[in-house]
Amino acid sequence: MSKSAAETGPEPILDLAFGFWASQALLSAVELGVFRALSGGPLGLGELQEATGIQRGARDLFDVLVASDMLARDEDGRYSLTELTSLYLDETKPDTYLGGLLVMANRRLYPFWGHLADALRTGKPQNETRHGGDFFPTLYADPERLRGFLRSMTGRSMGAIRALVDAFPWKDYRSVADIGCAQGTLLAHLVKRHPHLTATGFDLPAVRAPFEEHARELGVPLTFTGGDFLAEPLPRTEVLIFGHILHDWDLDRKRELIAKAYDALPSGGAIIVYEALIDDERRTHAYGMLMSLNMAVETEGGFDFTGADCSGWLRDAGFVDTYVQTLTGHEGMVVGFKR
Repeated sequence: MSKSAAETGPEPILDLAFGFWASQALLSAVELGVFRALSGGPLGLGELQEATGIQRGARDLFDVLVASDMLARDEDGRYSLTELTSLYLDETKPDTYLGGLLVMANRRLYPFWGHLADALRTGKPQNETRHGGDFFPTLYADPERLRGFLRSMTGRSMGAIRALVDAFPWKDYRSVADIGCAQGTLLAHLVKRHPHLTATGFDLPAVRAPFEEHARELGVPLTFTGGDFLAEPLPRTEVLIFGHILHDWDLDRKRELIAKAYDALPSGGAIIVYEALIDDERRTHAYGMLMSLNMAVETEGGFDFTGADCSGWLRDAGFVDTYVQTLTGHEGMVVGFKR
């Protein structure tokens, strides 16, 4: 017999309402270098406190991370990374490091989300443009800020990247281009796993330097093409990938980009769209719907969508044999083929 609301108590409401407590504990730990300090091995409470310079609440912070499965603590009270945080929060592993994304979430997104109600009420973005600024010109004019942003985009896509290298029949294709490629991490993983592929990153010209630096760091041969995918033709290649790109735009622009992809691909070519796809019934995948709310905070007309939505847009553009496939718990891809 299910419990009544009175028997359950208000905990589900409180847990959701105060979810920012847990998120701030994790984000602050990243900023304070907790995971960096543990990348060399386990540390006791005093050692970890000294390494991070935390003056108050150190034990509470470290233990809430243990309770959240972000850290482990042994019988001697020594803290260490878990398998998950060792993979994704260890700065010495640039292939998988998520810290850049979390720093961006703390410094940029967290303050902007305080104005979510304003975004919903007014229909206007609540990021740098709220007070007349323009995020992207400022971002691309500052090389170091741009690098941080690109690292954060890599972090956001890392789960999908690791899954996508085996989730598509790459052996049947020879060339691939990633539209809005950021650092090029997806292409690097693809070429490492499938060395027969010729891989091209397509992004704004300012991205060239960090892209090529990252390719050298990872030791993979990648090509970069600078351009504006909104204004210029897309690279002619056998597979085109749009990862976390379509959700930035309104429906007309989404359809325009899909049509441009169809024009650029040869017969038999494929388009891959990966996003935090919302479930078709819009009942269970809260992360995808929260991501769509983030687009309301960040963009003029962007929104996330279901796999069925995207499949329909692909078919309208002429793609056939479309299908939807889960990549990770948060990410899914929609694939379509040109006749």
